Amino acid sequence: MNARIPHILYPAYEAQLARSLRGKPSPKHIAIMADGNRRWARENGFTDVSHGHRVGATKIAELCRWCDELGIETVTIYLLSTENLKRSAEELELLCSIIGDVAEEIAKDSADFRLRTVGHLDLLPQDLRERLRVNEERTADHHGVRVNVAVGYGGRQEIVDAVKDLVEELAEQGVNAQDMSERITAEALGNHMYTSGQADPDLVIRTSGEQRLSGFLLWQSAYSEIWFTDTYWPAFRRVDFLRALRSYSARHRRFGL
Repeated sequence: MNARIPHILYPAYEAQLARSLRGKPSPKHIAIMADGNRRWARENGFTDVSHGHRVGATKIAELCRWCDELGIETVTIYLLSTENLKRSAEELELLCSIIGDVAEEIAKDSADFRLRTVGHLDLLPQDLRERLRVNEERTADHHGVRVNVAVGYGGRQEIVDAVKDLVEELAEQGVNAQDMSERITAEALGNHMYTSGQADPDLVIRTSGEQRLSGFLLWQSAYSEIWFTDTYWPAFRRVDFLRALRSYSARHRRFGL
């Protein structure tokens, strides 16, 4: 569709899309796999792929503002996976610096966002953990869109951590090993996920053309609608976001029934 719509007509097309969503089902929680930063940089002629990360970072607060405008209550953004921690020391240092900057931008935004970090934070460098903690505390009394930033996140690791936390909790309550199996339920485990206390995502969006979850919110996305786009994250526009919402509004959610 991008090739058929002249750039000059996009504002009108975007307004038309926004109008078409009025009165339609809308997600309350959207999860974003912001993928394709490095590929965007290479395809746009940048020899330093870090430029893709920087441009992609500026898109995050913009996306949060779109959610605010459209009444979306929660957005979860996948910024750094446990696998990403295996990248070169130079790139990892850059990513951690950018993620810290993103957290600060979200925290100081006039939209009153509420920041929460989700992931296995012990895997992160100390300075990044501290920046995330400070900015999360800074927004604790805010009332805007809840913004979860998934950092040092792995879906399998989250489930492992939830099981460990639940078992430790049951042990502290004096539940013996023989009775523990009966107390380990889906509901009990859900209460120990990183996103405990929040609704599961209604819609998962992945940019860059990859069509897989790559371990993102494995537990929470069991019944989420999923929307893929070939657009790289730095090039993701509000019109692309509205297209995702239009697709969501046309789906009939069955929740496995």
